[in-house]
Amino acid sequence: MSTHEPLGPLDKDYLAADLYGYQGLLTEEENAAVLRTRRFLEDEVRPRANEFWEKAESPRHLLPRLADLDIVGLDYEFDGNPASRKILSGWLSLEFSRVDPSTGTMFTVHSGLAMSSIAILGSDEQKDRWLPAMKRMEKIGAFGLSEPRGGSDVAGGLETTARRDGDEWVLNGSKRWIGNATFADLIVVFAKDEADGEVKGFVLEKGENGFPDGFRAEKIERKYSLRAVENADLYFEDCRIPAADKLENANSFADTAKVLSLTRGGVAWGAVGIMIGAFERAVDYAREREQFGAPIASFQLISDLVARMAGNITASLGMALRVSQLQDSGVRHDEHAALSKAYCTTRLREVVGWAREILGGNGIVLDYDVIRFFADAEAVYSYEGTSQMNNLIVGRGVTGYSAFV
Repeated sequence: MSTHEPLGPLDKDYLAADLYGYQGLLTEEENAAVLRTRRFLEDEVRPRANEFWEKAESPRHLLPRLADLDIVGLDYEFDGNPASRKILSGWLSLEFSRVDPSTGTMFTVHSGLAMSSIAILGSDEQKDRWLPAMKRMEKIGAFGLSEPRGGSDVAGGLETTARRDGDEWVLNGSKRWIGNATFADLIVVFAKDEADGEVKGFVLEKGENGFPDGFRAEKIERKYSLRAVENADLYFEDCRIPAADKLENANSFADTAKVLSLTRGGVAWGAVGIMIGAFERAVDYAREREQFGAPIASFQLISDLVARMAGNITASLGMALRVSQLQDSGVRHDEHAALSKAYCTTRLREVVGWAREILGGNGIVLDYDVIRFFADAEAVYSYEGTSQMNNLIVGRGVTGYSAFV
């Protein structure tokens, strides 16, 4: 029989896994946004998360509701309101992933990658044209960079091409793993300019009659990580878009990297959220599951795994938070985001594995959620740069020498 009460949060509004009380670094206004988002996720997302994951369908019905939370596009200035701190958008990513990484990815592809591309690389006119409707979730965004035959060499290996033809650009090629693309209204697409070989950015916009001719999106089936994210293959065959829809300040891969350097740090926050989700389920199970006449939480081997998980969560949360603080102060080095992405997603793999171990056979049953977190962790581990490539970025930043091929 336990002689101690289980350690709870430092404050009733804190997560029990936040052992060092990092949430206390949020302002009162930021904390209010986190708490209303947490309530929404618990009430509206958690009850049906496994259902949508099993069906491999995005919970699109949630999109209008997300606008009501006033958390879309917080990283950008709107209507004279200053951009929020990165710590807030990061913590919101944590909250989403703690409940359902797929819903979190659907949200961050729109509010993060797609909106960031326009906010960072678009002209003032383009920002005014697209961002307000995206903030209201009236137009949903997607981000098209990855390709079928390209991976870590994307900086110089894009095969999708763009050719200027009068007042239009003509796109040819294909993209892969593009989240939200099956239902998006705006798709940011990066392609290599045939004229100068530089990577340029474009916005493919759905009109009254759909997307322009020469474009189609096909949902990727038989995917077993982030199943409720509708990833798609995109195909461009002499697809013509207005010249006005080329992002004005997207003229090289270095420009594209400005977006990735910000969003890559956000992946670390999502990884922490998945860790916490798996940790909470494992701890709850350990308290309730009895073997040999006692809750397994009383066993030394279980306590050891719980402590390891808590250590990974605490260290990773501190790293993700510090990167956000640096970005808010204007310090945005590639190696900072790369290190947090590589480290946190590696620790993530450990945590979800230990959580599944604690649940034993029940760890592979969807009813207990842990197998969903376990599977979803694999996609998060790989996207926005593999662990190995991010480590090379860190090595370059530390030594001054690039080990890239």
